[in-house]
Amino acid sequence: MSASLPTSSRTPPAPPGPIVWARQNLFSNWFNSLLTLLCLALILWAGGGFLRWAVFQADWRPVVSSPMLYLVGQYPRQELWRIGACLALASALLGASWKLWGRAMRPFALSYAGMLLVVALWPAPSESLTSTARFFLLANPLLIALGYLLARPLRLKPAALLVLWGLSLPLTLFLLHGSPSLAWLALVPSGQWGGLLVTLLLSVGGILLSFPIGILLALGRRSSLPVVRLFSTLYIEVVRGVPLIGVLFLSSLILPLFLPPEVRIDRLLRALVGMTLFTAAYMAENVRGGLAAIPVGQTAAAQALGLNNFQITVLIVLPQALRAVIPPIVGQFITLFKDTTLASGIAVLELLSVGRSILQGNPEYFGLQMEVFLFIAAVFWVFSYLMSYASLRLEKTLGVGER
Repeated sequence: MSASLPTSSRTPPAPPGPIVWARQNLFSNWFNSLLTLLCLALILWAGGGFLRWAVFQADWRPVVSSPMLYLVGQYPRQELWRIGACLALASALLGASWKLWGRAMRPFALSYAGMLLVVALWPAPSESLTSTARFFLLANPLLIALGYLLARPLRLKPAALLVLWGLSLPLTLFLLHGSPSLAWLALVPSGQWGGLLVTLLLSVGGILLSFPIGILLALGRRSSLPVVRLFSTLYIEVVRGVPLIGVLFLSSLILPLFLPPEVRIDRLLRALVGMTLFTAAYMAENVRGGLAAIPVGQTAAAQALGLNNFQITVLIVLPQALRAVIPPIVGQFITLFKDTTLASGIAVLELLSVGRSILQGNPEYFGLQMEVFLFIAAVFWVFSYLMSYASLRLEKTLGVGER
């Protein structure tokens, strides 16, 4: 039996310090040193110029003066308690998700709490952001902590939490829209909704609805039934060959022409349906790539064990296929979130439309497009980065690319 290696040879070497790392990676020779100095000079010049403009020259009045318009649009201010209830529900579920799914949901929970705190402490006039609204916003971080603490004592399972998230979407839509039969829940047409509220509803609703449809289309394209395979293939290829703005115009302008005069579908719902159907076609191709990567031998082995086709697909093939295509799936979700700005073409007042209306509605804001569009771009970047970071943490947790 060979002697064991000493402890010093079994332990990995300590990582180099910052000075050693910089010498090895940034100043290893004269060319890399010159390139590093040029890049640093460019970063300092561009960053310094942007900071001088943002702090001393930019006029942020179109952003600071109307925070509620950016958040909820023209939603009736006396009915804002409904949005507060929806935020409270999302905060509690997000805290429970943080507890059950750990590092994959932690950036969402912390960033969500941070954004609510920023809005609550925003230096806006009291008539624009009332003290009651600030109180509800400040209470949401506490609800996140409460959901985090109660997830284990309530013995909440991941499957049950997914069901709660799925039920939260129709419940949120019901609260926001109201009902004519309930006196305490007055009807609020979707034409009065706007801002970040509509952007999140379109993106979250599109993600939740397009994902299962895309999986069914991907399975249908690989089906042994000719009719199912032909329908799935035609749908995917036709929808992928049409731009999203064309699909939105079809769902908003052409679809009502084929409906009876007494049937009218809400404009926001038509936009959500168009985005869902469009994204589902791209999602199907992403999932089909994962299905194609699964070795045929696994299916044969499962059949030898006596499993039927449904059990093989749900228990063996789909989990591995979805795990392999997490990056393109999340990339499609990010694309859907950014594509919600195209809904402005069919008169849906999402975040970008609200920014344009604020600029056009006040002559004092003429020439301040840079500030408004930069603020909107920052909001989209924050949400897109959070989704990308959560995808990275999920990949590391599942060991994608490692085994």
